[in-house]
Amino acid sequence: MIVDVHCHLNHEDFAGDLEAVLERAEAAGVGGIINVGWDLPSSAKAVELAEKIDICWAAVGVHPHDAKDVDGGMEQELIKLAEHPKVVAIGEVGLDYHYDHSPRPVQQEVFRRQLAVARQLNMPVVIHSREADRDTMLILEEFAPPRCLLHCYGGSWETAQLGLKRGYYFSFGGPVTFKNAKRPVEVVSKLPVERLMLETDAPYLAPEPNRGKRNEPAFLVHTLGRVAQLKEIPEADLARLLKENVESFFQISLGA
Repeated sequence: MIVDVHCHLNHEDFAGDLEAVLERAEAAGVGGIINVGWDLPSSAKAVELAEKIDICWAAVGVHPHDAKDVDGGMEQELIKLAEHPKVVAIGEVGLDYHYDHSPRPVQQEVFRRQLAVARQLNMPVVIHSREADRDTMLILEEFAPPRCLLHCYGGSWETAQLGLKRGYYFSFGGPVTFKNAKRPVEVVSKLPVERLMLETDAPYLAPEPNRGKRNEPAFLVHTLGRVAQLKEIPEADLARLLKENVESFFQISLGA
């Protein structure tokens, strides 16, 4: 079994063929999918999918791109969504200084507010950080979340080492398979397997040989293969180890 720990089947790109996407995922050996919200409506949709689909769970949160649209009621809405038993994390939350779709001070404020919710609920957090590693790590240090996953990690090995010291986990997707990948390959090669997870970030960042297409959970097999090669571990053994990481981090049982 392989597990996609960061996916957006709640995205409109999957509205027309979700059933077929799920069938292909299960045929590829994907036994668990965590659908992640980027704003309150998409978070509610993630919860809806988790309720309907056995292999799906949900994370709820507001992405830094959407921080500018947040009002004073965000915390209570997140808390209400998180009451569902298949909500396993607050996310994706964080900072994005590449696009700056929301002003940086607003991103930081909304990030802090959501970390406070996670601490109040004693829930793990799923972090988006792009070209903002320093501020991301400083804010995380302030709040010391119960468990922290740096999703689609693209930062340096030096920052990863700091995360390791704090007990953070790291997930990797399609970019680690790209021919020009350097940082992700270096970090995956050096990280202990006990802190690794895999993701698609579908519909984005499809791995080789599907690069440029709409990504979907079935494509996770290509990322598994590349990471197994880098770690010099048979794919079946790696899948088993990563499944254990997912169960421990999100406190869920995925079965056999």
